[in-house]
Amino acid sequence: MFDVVTLGSATVDLFADTDSELVQIETRHSLERLIAYPLGGKILIKDLNITVGGGGTNTAVAFARQGLKTAFLGKVGDDPQGQQVLDLLAAEGVDFVGVKAGQTGLSVILDSIDDDRTILAFKGANDFLSEDEALLPPCRWLYCSAMLGQSLATLKALVTKTHAKVAFNPSSYLAKEGLAALQPILERLTVLVLNKEESAMLLGWDERENHGSDALLKALASQIAIPVIAITDGAAGAIATDRHIVVWAEPQQGLTIVETTGAGDAFASGFVAALACGRALEQAVKAGMLNAESVLAFKGAKNKLLDKPSLEKKLAADNRVFKRSPWQP
Repeated sequence: MFDVVTLGSATVDLFADTDSELVQIETRHSLERLIAYPLGGKILIKDLNITVGGGGTNTAVAFARQGLKTAFLGKVGDDPQGQQVLDLLAAEGVDFVGVKAGQTGLSVILDSIDDDRTILAFKGANDFLSEDEALLPPCRWLYCSAMLGQSLATLKALVTKTHAKVAFNPSSYLAKEGLAALQPILERLTVLVLNKEESAMLLGWDERENHGSDALLKALASQIAIPVIAITDGAAGAIATDRHIVVWAEPQQGLTIVETTGAGDAFASGFVAALACGRALEQAVKAGMLNAESVLAFKGAKNKLLDKPSLEKKLAADNRVFKRSPWQP
């Protein structure tokens, strides 16, 4: 039996560092920051890194590095990029229990001068995992990241049928569908992890407004009976509850941010891995934060995911005291 099976996407990621300019557009109702490229020009790439990404493989590697017996269930292409994904999983000790057919997903990550990014995503085979193809092996936990198209229907079916504990980290693609559309998934969850904007989308609130994480957490907890909910909020940290206590976590002071891709996956997988290993909520939040902070300091979604000895060392050395209080519905 596997400790964790991850269900999600697999991609080959191309990180293109161009030092492109940021443009800010402000209206009466919104403020947008855009990466700008001159029309008809040729932009030189300062640095190009090619790695394996996708929520399914990112989290599978994170769980495996924490010493959990892990498998990845997803669909990769029958092409050189698909083999690159499989080679990476094998090197990390992750079993592949998915399907190889079609064209592997590809993401182009465009970095700006402000160390943030825009992602061009080609989903490819990720959207075409059928229920007949998705044979879920026995496992203690099923961790689901965002799936679209045919694969979303398969995700709903697997979550409904499994007896494993289920954790879910939706993207904005799914969160904007709202609570009713995702109800078959939400009602089976043990853990829900999402960011502040996704929380607002899921509730049907305007994500452009500055909703407090506390209000979002209480609203989610009141509408969906999920035992553990965690909401991340970028530089503001994270908040989580297990319906016994609430924990507020702030990031390390002076943290160097090189690239943000994969930080959400790193927090979610570190958080869920800690819960799967029997850690208390506060330690699970800290484990997720440390994993995300490690990824933020380097390029690539997997390069600096923490292994178990590294995490234990960082947990022992981290003297941050997170605010906590009793849960009040």
